[in-house]
Amino acid sequence: MTPVNSGCDRPSWIARLLDFERRGDVFVAPNPPRGPGNRLFGGLIAAQALAAAGATVEPDKLPQSLHLYFVRGGEYGVDVELRVERTRDGRSFDTRRVTAVQHGKVILEMIASFHRAEVAADWQPPVVPALEFDDAVPKKPTMGFADRFDMRVTPGDDSDFAVPPFWIRTRDPIEDDALVRACALTFLSDFGPVPVARPPGVPLDPHVGYAASLDHAVWFHRAFDPHQWHRYEVRSLTNSDARGLVAGSLYSASGALIASTTQEALWRF
Repeated sequence: MTPVNSGCDRPSWIARLLDFERRGDVFVAPNPPRGPGNRLFGGLIAAQALAAAGATVEPDKLPQSLHLYFVRGGEYGVDVELRVERTRDGRSFDTRRVTAVQHGKVILEMIASFHRAEVAADWQPPVVPALEFDDAVPKKPTMGFADRFDMRVTPGDDSDFAVPPFWIRTRDPIEDDALVRACALTFLSDFGPVPVARPPGVPLDPHVGYAASLDHAVWFHRAFDPHQWHRYEVRSLTNSDARGLVAGSLYSASGALIASTTQEALWRF
């Protein structure tokens, strides 16, 4: 598994999406003029909200976790205003609230926590990979912004998506900046949960029913290098009341747990 070149001669694709106009603790985020589907990709607006929050904390405090609600669908080609509230500044932890607004209406609410690194235990239970790298096959999903990544999926995955477990890494260099890389991780963490959250027996077909992310959470455990291959596993926990809840784990090639995720998705037919 050879990593791509990590040098950046110009701002990376994710850094360009995080290049905000700032007015105090209000940030204006640019968005692509068009994108896949009718709604703004959730991973994109989540990454932008995390970056805005991170711009208001001390540089040595890095993302610890984020919890967000997708309040309504966003629109491509329209700038997003990210309003950051400084909930708390502590010696070890800072907490921020971010409200994302388009056309004067809230599209996302996020609470994020940032933590100054500490020397402590570094442990996790051993895990048997759900998909070995050598057993995975290359795929180019048609889902939003997947062209930014190399992906390897389970043989036989012929859907328009990449259904976890899958392997993923960035195609292009991303800056050696912990906040930018945490935003890249947040971006890609929104690949996969919705398909896994579908009710049993429902075909994985974009024309069957209606699906949308409702809320999303990420816990950042260890440093993320987007140029290396990572395995993303997502498992279904429950389906009820037209909602499906899933839990995800992002592992490095060596098996280290880099991040944990949860998401609840709406599925209607």
